[in-house]
Amino acid sequence: MISVNQLSVYFGDFILFDNVSFQVNEKDRIGLAGKNGAGKSTLLKIFANIQEPTHGNVACPSDLTIGYLPQHMLYNDDKTLMDDALTAFDEVLKLKADIEALNVEIGERNDYESEEYTDLINKLTEYSDRYYILGGDNIRGEAEKTLMGLGFLRSDFDRDTSEFSGGWRMRLELVKILLKRPDILLLDEPTNHLDIESIQWLEDFLKTYNGAVILVSHDKAFLDGVTNRTIEISLGQINDYKVPYSQYIQLRKERREQQLKAFENQQKMIKDTEEFIEKYRYKATKAVQVQSRIKQLEKVKRIEVDQEDVRKLNIRFAPAARTGDIVAEGKELTKRFGEHLVLDDVHFEINRGEKVAFIGKNGEGKTTLVRMIMRELDYEGECRVGHNVKIGYFAQNQAQKLDDNKTVWEVVDDIAVGDIRVKLKSILAAFMFAGEEIDKKVKVLSGGERSRLAMVKLMLEPYNVLILDEPTNHLDIRSKDILKLALKNFDGTVVLVSHDRDFLDGLVDKMFEFGNKKIKEHIGGIYEFLEKKKLSSLRELEIKAKEKKENVKAEEPSSNKLDFLERKELNKKIKKLQTQVDKAEQNVANLEEKIAEMDKQFANPDGSEDEKFYSLYEETKKQLEIEIESWEESSIELDEMLELRD
Repeated sequence: MISVNQLSVYFGDFILFDNVSFQVNEKDRIGLAGKNGAGKSTLLKIFANIQEPTHGNVACPSDLTIGYLPQHMLYNDDKTLMDDALTAFDEVLKLKADIEALNVEIGERNDYESEEYTDLINKLTEYSDRYYILGGDNIRGEAEKTLMGLGFLRSDFDRDTSEFSGGWRMRLELVKILLKRPDILLLDEPTNHLDIESIQWLEDFLKTYNGAVILVSHDKAFLDGVTNRTIEISLGQINDYKVPYSQYIQLRKERREQQLKAFENQQKMIKDTEEFIEKYRYKATKAVQVQSRIKQLEKVKRIEVDQEDVRKLNIRFAPAARTGDIVAEGKELTKRFGEHLVLDDVHFEINRGEKVAFIGKNGEGKTTLVRMIMRELDYEGECRVGHNVKIGYFAQNQAQKLDDNKTVWEVVDDIAVGDIRVKLKSILAAFMFAGEEIDKKVKVLSGGERSRLAMVKLMLEPYNVLILDEPTNHLDIRSKDILKLALKNFDGTVVLVSHDRDFLDGLVDKMFEFGNKKIKEHIGGIYEFLEKKKLSSLRELEIKAKEKKENVKAEEPSSNKLDFLERKELNKKIKKLQTQVDKAEQNVANLEEKIAEMDKQFANPDGSEDEKFYSLYEETKKQLEIEIESWEESSIELDEMLELRD
């Protein structure tokens, strides 16, 4: 599909790529790996014909279509959301207009036997065939499905794009690229502005995408879910691994060990040769051997090893005083922005030492609740923080509060106290400030650099509660790992608003799910939550419940026998619960069947544009969630009763 031939890219004396060659095949799923500045984004720009290489070329078929999503772009704000999404179907829309014009022209003519009339009929047939091949009658349905998959609401469709934030407009650009179905997708950090559900939707979409995908991402879970090949850029060369990211990391470790061994052996050989040359340089009897060794050294291709910091940088947040048992709680909380209701009569409690995640679609109130806890917003109801709580808050606007006139070094040097001072340069390097970069003034830093510096500053101050709103957006994988370890070791309480599944995995043990203006508490890890949310049938849940029951029975011997009357009463309860379970299961089956029928109607745009139909669809889905929750509760209680009886 694409052939990269002896590609070289130079920036002055700096070599980014040096005579690189490789192939991109149909349906490849490639993740680009490498340090920041290694050339990942540059390679995508070359593929997208935005940047020219210094030498070499990228050969591809003339009819190859490319969809490119950069990290930053300019937006056009003169359309509604739906109209802008439909621009992805420019060819279809033009065909539709041409067909309508031809129909008008044909209807106005009566020279049925003329050559011109026959030409018009033939052209109409050609255009109509092409229109139906491209799915012309279903473009609105496709646009709706993709917009909603990436988090937009049906009520957003008629809003002007200028009303959306930069992150949502970036989603819209991604929607348009996906709708065009190009032969190859080039995606540079596509998950930066997506919530967990949208990331999962995109992951599932890309898994079955008919073309090739090349992407840059710092989301390890997303890379593992999508890619089947990893191309590492290092020292101007590429190393091609036919595996997803996590397997690449293991193979790279093994390869690096071999590389280091070869490097050490070569260095020993070079040293021995140089010592021989120096020792016998002026002895006539050894002249031929000396010259031979000199030529031998000149021919040696020196092995280079990518210098990476493999030290385990163990950073701890500054210690702080202990808080009370309850860190923050809300009762009957309601928040409106004008007529727009965001949170309605919600309750929550966060206790000392808990590591909690706020998850859910963007716009469901996660950041709003954070700002209510921080006393940045008014609200109805009660929201309070506990005794002796000192909150360290990280959000994008925190980066704007840095002193523009200080250097990077001065920002951290002013607040660091104690033993941590000896690690300041290492900490800054871990967050991608090294060498001369620590002497930069804050005012010249990019938005991402300011965010990273704000995070370092937060780590050096004594807080006992940390509230971090999307802390990983501008961090590379190593920086994220360092921050994650520091948060794991943090003695206080952590609240995270994040869509990064790998970052949350093993870090949080409790989640508040935001949706439908409510908050639902879930105990457990992020993958337990996601697995539960993705269950497609009660049969899967039933199997898991039985497995859990069998494990409990295996671990705990049944030594407590019940007398006759107790057993009789227990059997009554079991019978009642069994009836509830059966009824709930039947309700769920009926609702799933109803939703399946409604999903079929969505395939027909005419059937899905009716607001009443959509409202009924949403209401049915909510009812299904309620019935599944009822089934779960009854099933768990039934299992407990059965276990007690047995």
